[in-house]
Amino acid sequence: MNEQDFDPQSVPICPPPPTDDPVPAPQFATLCAHFAEDRLAQRGAAAVPLYQTSTFVYPDAAAWERREAADTPHFEYTRVGNPTNAVLEAKLARLEGGTWAYCLASGMGAITAALNACLHTGAHVVATGGVYWPTQRYLRHYLPRFGVATTFVDSCEPADYLAALRPETKVLYLESPTSGYFELPDVVPLFAAARERGIATIFDNSWATPYFQRPLEVGCDLVVHSATKYISGHSDVVAGIVVGGDETLKRRVFREMELLGAVADPFAAWLLLRGLRTLAVRMEQHQRSGLAVARYLEAHPAVRRVHHPGLESHPQHATARRQLAGYAGLFSFEPAEQTQAAVHRFMNRTRLFQIGVSWGGYESLVVGGTLYAKSPAQPVWLIRLSVGLEGTDDLLADVRQALEE
Repeated sequence: MNEQDFDPQSVPICPPPPTDDPVPAPQFATLCAHFAEDRLAQRGAAAVPLYQTSTFVYPDAAAWERREAADTPHFEYTRVGNPTNAVLEAKLARLEGGTWAYCLASGMGAITAALNACLHTGAHVVATGGVYWPTQRYLRHYLPRFGVATTFVDSCEPADYLAALRPETKVLYLESPTSGYFELPDVVPLFAAARERGIATIFDNSWATPYFQRPLEVGCDLVVHSATKYISGHSDVVAGIVVGGDETLKRRVFREMELLGAVADPFAAWLLLRGLRTLAVRMEQHQRSGLAVARYLEAHPAVRRVHHPGLESHPQHATARRQLAGYAGLFSFEPAEQTQAAVHRFMNRTRLFQIGVSWGGYESLVVGGTLYAKSPAQPVWLIRLSVGLEGTDDLLADVRQALEE
C-alpha cells in the first residue's frame, strides 16, 4: 500500500452510527478511543493489533501486479506503510484537523522531513528565535551545507516576521509557545500572510497537542510533533508526527520518509496508540497541576519570574487565551538568586521532580541552566519544570521544600 492508498477520512468511527440517525460530532476523547478502528476486522480485539513485520505477502500474482494501484487493500513493506501505523496516522490526522499524517522514528525525523519537503537549494527560512534547540542546529548548521539560509526572529510581533521575509523565502517555521521563555508569537496573521506569498508554514505543536491547539484549522500547512512527549505520555517511546492537508506536500513528506528511512517502527506506533487513548484526561491533569505549581512559584519570594502562558503576568497571556484552549505542564522560572549554585540547589533538593531531559511523560522532571539565555552578555539562569501526573498537593510540597534554605 503506497502513500495514496489510505484515506483517513474514509475510515468510520466504530461502530458507525446509522446513516438516517444524525448524531453530533464526536468529542476529542471519543475520537482518541474509537476513530479509524474497525474492530470486526480486528477479530473483535479492543486494542489495535501490532503488525510487527517488515514484509507483507500477496495472495497471488494478480494482486502483486496491482500493488501500485490506488485501491489495493494490500500493504507491501513497513517502510512505506503498516496497518498499525495507519490507524495511528488516521487518528492524528483527524485530531489535528488534517487529511493525512505520517508517523516517523523521532520528533527530529518529523521536523526534518517537513522542512526538507518544502525546501531546495537557494531557499530561505524564517524561524522563531527560541525554536527547539536541535531544530535550531539543523537550520543553522546542517541546511547551509545545501545552500539553505535561515533568519531567526527574536520577537512575538507578526510585523517582525514579515520584515524578515525575502523573495526566496519558502518556509515560515513557528513554535508557539517556545520551550525556553514560553513566548507566543501571534501565528494566525502569519499563516495568512505566508499563504498569500506562497510560503509554506510549519508549526511544532508538541507543547499544546491537538487537545489545546489545532494550527491546521487556522491556516497552517504542516504540523509536526515530537510524539515522544505528550502524545506518548509514558516516556517509553521515541517518535514523531507530520500532519497536513495538502496533497502535494503529502507526497513530498512521504518521499522524505521513504527515502531517508525515518519511519516509525510498528511497536512504537502501537505504544503511541495506547498513549493517545488517555491524551485528553492527561492534558487536563497536566494543566491543573502545572498552573497550581506556576502560581505558587510566582508568589514565592525566592522566585524572580515565572514563564507560563497561563499566568496573567505573562507578556503574551492575551495571545495565549486566543490561540490556546488550555495549557500544558511545561514551563520555566527564574530564581531570585541568579547563580548556578541556586539552580543546582533546587535541582538537588527536589524529590518528585527528577533531573532529566525531555518532557510530557507521566513523571515530573526538572532541568536548569543558561541554555535559554536571550543574550550571552546577559545570562539568565532558568529552571524548567515538566509537571507530571503525580498528585498536585505532593508536587506543591516538593517545590516548597526545594525552595527552603
